[in-house]
Amino acid sequence: MVVDEEEIVEKQNVSGVAYSRDEAKITVRQIKDRPGIAAALFGALSEANVNVDMIVQNVSNDGTTDMTFTVGKADLPRAHQALAPIKSDIGYTDVLEDTNVAKISVVGVGMRSHAGGANTMFKALADRNINIQMISTSEIKVSRSEEH
Repeated sequence: MVVDEEEIVEKQNVSGVAYSRDEAKITVRQIKDRPGIAAALFGALSEANVNVDMIVQNVSNDGTTDMTFTVGKADLPRAHQALAPIKSDIGYTDVLEDTNVAKISVVGVGMRSHAGGANTMFKALADRNINIQMISTSEIKVSRSEEH
């Protein structure tokens, strides 16, 4: 994966670009969509000392939801061990994992104050045929998970 950091940094007021290939993506499928489920899921992961980063929830029309999040690859076995005992409590059907992901973060004030900052990053990735799987934003950073 080659992303021209200078291309992104020069076009906006960006102070840095960072990436990590030591990531894994976990999707817990068809969880019951009711209050307390996310607390039970992430509580179990926390008790197992699994650091969770990006979180995306997708609600469907059938009363279930998929919860996707990233963890360090080293935390993947502990994550599976933590999720197994709560399967009946939260009612998920299966757990999918993908270790072929990387996380790229573009950081800087320009991401907030200049229109098109995220678009420049997305275009740089698209030009290299890199598919975006998850996106997370804040006032000063945009982070995403993608296949590599």
